[in-house]
Amino acid sequence: MAADAKQSPVVFDAARFRTFRFLARDLDAHGRVTLGYALDEEIFFVERFELPVEAPLADADREGVDGLLALLHWVAGVSYYKTAVPETISCEAGSPPPAAAALLEALYSEGLGEFAYANGLPALPRPGFPPGAPREAGPARPPALERMLVPIGGGKDSAVALEIARRSGAETVLFSVGDAPPIARTAEVARLEHLVARRRLDPQLATLNASGALNGHVPITAIVSCVALLTAALRGLDAVVMANERSASSGNVVWDGVEINHQFSKGATVERLLRAALAESGSALEFFSILRPSSELAVARAFASMPSYHGAFTSCNAVFLSDPERRASSWCCDCPKCRFVFLVLAPFSEPAHMREIFGRDLLEEDSQFDGFALLTATGGHKPFECVGEEEESLAAIRLLAADPRWREHRLIRRLAAEVLPRHPPTAGDPSRALALGGEHFVPAALMPHVRAVLGA
Repeated sequence: MAADAKQSPVVFDAARFRTFRFLARDLDAHGRVTLGYALDEEIFFVERFELPVEAPLADADREGVDGLLALLHWVAGVSYYKTAVPETISCEAGSPPPAAAALLEALYSEGLGEFAYANGLPALPRPGFPPGAPREAGPARPPALERMLVPIGGGKDSAVALEIARRSGAETVLFSVGDAPPIARTAEVARLEHLVARRRLDPQLATLNASGALNGHVPITAIVSCVALLTAALRGLDAVVMANERSASSGNVVWDGVEINHQFSKGATVERLLRAALAESGSALEFFSILRPSSELAVARAFASMPSYHGAFTSCNAVFLSDPERRASSWCCDCPKCRFVFLVLAPFSEPAHMREIFGRDLLEEDSQFDGFALLTATGGHKPFECVGEEEESLAAIRLLAADPRWREHRLIRRLAAEVLPRHPPTAGDPSRALALGGEHFVPAALMPHVRAVLGA
């Protein structure tokens, strides 16, 4: 169904829409995915992906990934559902089986927590996904992880994840949705095969947003995960290996009785739900985050010892803005993400090297003090950004305050004098923040490599 089948209203009134509809989905022989959605009988959306397939797909290839295609259809719909957050869901191409329904109910509620909070909605969305019949259990997991697909985003985390995967001896293939400059630079440094999928949002979405549709943060990592899983299955890989730390499970603020977490779809809850939905889909793929045992502080320590990536990576989200007029070419040096990465990388780096990476020394700028303090939830709640736990920011400050290379920096003196005394002496213990945890889904065979890279 064409995206422009009916014109959108001049002024968008979210309250008058009653049903969000999942229409048809299709994967053609060339790896082109088409996903159809609608609001009532009025506004129709089509989202498209181009997957990196090696050769035209046989009918059997496409039938074999039908469960994964359905999962992508349901998960990616959140980008369109959020325009009006109607109460009713209609799955016209088939209802999700139980594990998929549980995943979707989490993504379309807690996964839209920040969106609901920022838009002043009266409560979290709670759409129901009545489950369909359970699917038969998929085949057993592969006995060995010989070929792993590692999604990369151009930051420190994916660089550390891919190096752990490479260290294991498995064939490591990189993956991304789009090819932003930091992603391309990371792949070039890694010198590994890099598969790139392309995503095209329905162009109506921007028009509706401009006319008053609800807009804001969506659980994007869940969408990327589903695209990666579909790609991995079509390319015959064994696993999709994510780069999400345990820090991602830590929320920002409690609202409507729920912990709102900017990184909800990177957290352990969604990893567990998506693993269950994957098993239910009939796929033999493994899915786990290889960094889940670790804090971001420990990832930063490991990344500091990988200098070949230091000129390639950028974690600042201003680089990834869709609007070219607002897109930055490198670190903006004035956002929570820039401050957090600077803070956790500094204890394991020389000041001169940090200036080489960022172009500035953020810990010598008085104007940055409130932003650094907020990373510890001092003066408010932790920012809605991909930043780590308050505890590890405190731990980084403690490490820097004891480090002769950093302790005389203007902001380290202030943070030590004005922020640390507001927290218990045991808060932000560096040894605790750097220790690896035991709650994860990393296969036992890979844990020696995780410990070798992240545990020291």
